[in-house]
Amino acid sequence: MTTVGSPPEGVADGRPVPDAETEDWVRALSTDGAEWEQAATRLHEMLLRVARAETRRRSGQLRISGPELDDLAHQAAADAVVAIVAKIGEFRGESRFTTWAYKFVIFEVSGKIGRHFWRQPQVPMDAADWERLPDRFDGDPARESESRDLARALRKAVEEELTEHQRRIFTALVLDAVPLDALAAKLGSSRNAIYKTMFDARRKLRDRLVTDGYLPENPVRRS
Repeated sequence: MTTVGSPPEGVADGRPVPDAETEDWVRALSTDGAEWEQAATRLHEMLLRVARAETRRRSGQLRISGPELDDLAHQAAADAVVAIVAKIGEFRGESRFTTWAYKFVIFEVSGKIGRHFWRQPQVPMDAADWERLPDRFDGDPARESESRDLARALRKAVEEELTEHQRRIFTALVLDAVPLDALAAKLGSSRNAIYKTMFDARRKLRDRLVTDGYLPENPVRRS
């Protein structure tokens, strides 16, 4: 029973008390010899399962599959183990060790997917590709002539309304279909920062298209 003035259960001196599994992981990875080897092997096996699941989930962003995709997962798991061992002394026990470790391997997968993407040859979009974009801004692709007009207006709005940085983000994500992780790796930015830039760009473009009469002020949402 917790008495008045005592720390809540699971907290000692204002600090969280790690669970037994977490304590075992931290102790084993902070030592050396056979215990460390066994812990590192178990950690790699655990992170490899996570990396494989994550690479499969994101495989649509890449032009790889099979052994090459599995090799990417192995690399991510191995690099995550190295990073975790290097930082084990910084683990503060504010979450379960496995939760903390998963973040490392997800980060490694994201980075490797991003770097891999930029090694692929890219095919720039042409005018016909622009004409397929208006539907993303609530246009009606069934009305072919109006759709072409809207595509031209959209292209002009991109050139005139967006900042250079916003144009770069918009072109990469929308025109060139660059995966978000790949773009973040290329620019040395974060997913959230790119989301924010893209949100602002889309809002500017839609406002311009509404002002010019190409889109309704209140779009009809498709069911």
